[in-house]
Amino acid sequence: MSSPFRSLPVRKLLTALLGSAILAFGLCHVHAYSGVTEGGVLGLTLLLQHWLGISPSASGLVLNAACYLAGWRTLGRSFVLISLVAGGGFSLFYALFELLPPMFPMLAGHPLAAAVAGALFVGVGVGLSVRAGGAPGGDDALAMTLSALLHAPIERIYLASDLIVLALSASYLPPANLACSLLTVVLSGQLIGLIQRIPCARVKGGARS
Repeated sequence: MSSPFRSLPVRKLLTALLGSAILAFGLCHVHAYSGVTEGGVLGLTLLLQHWLGISPSASGLVLNAACYLAGWRTLGRSFVLISLVAGGGFSLFYALFELLPPMFPMLAGHPLAAAVAGALFVGVGVGLSVRAGGAPGGDDALAMTLSALLHAPIERIYLASDLIVLALSASYLPPANLACSLLTVVLSGQLIGLIQRIPCARVKGGARS
């Protein structure tokens, strides 16, 4: 029986994997040292843990599953397959990067610099995966789904969802950490939208997407 992945362009799968690797590196070796929270699903799981004592392992599983289900119903089979590659690649790359010593330990004392650097890795990494047609995380799947349903730029969807989560997170986060979090989500969301809209390269006799 042939693999369902055989019908997908190899270039899209490789792009999704590259995006997952960049995202995993940024979260593991940059963002983890910033001392700020996240928007989207991750930020919501941290909020639920703080106020309700619900473990992110449980809430994250439920929220991510719901987001991927919505993406499958709206974006179709290829979205699910590429997302499996992107999500699986992220987990694998993150586990590998965890084996390395801290690459930028100095960022622990400079949350603003870490927030900017982390946003670059997240924006480029997620942007490449989204451009390939997949989502490395549940909030990415939700953003792609809402963007398709509402016909709105994806960076606006990211910003709206992240601002809602960050506004709720203000109930327990210090103002300085909240400001760094806001900077991170704004920059990364804009980068994702920019990468998604980069024109496809044209070649003689056809087009590359």
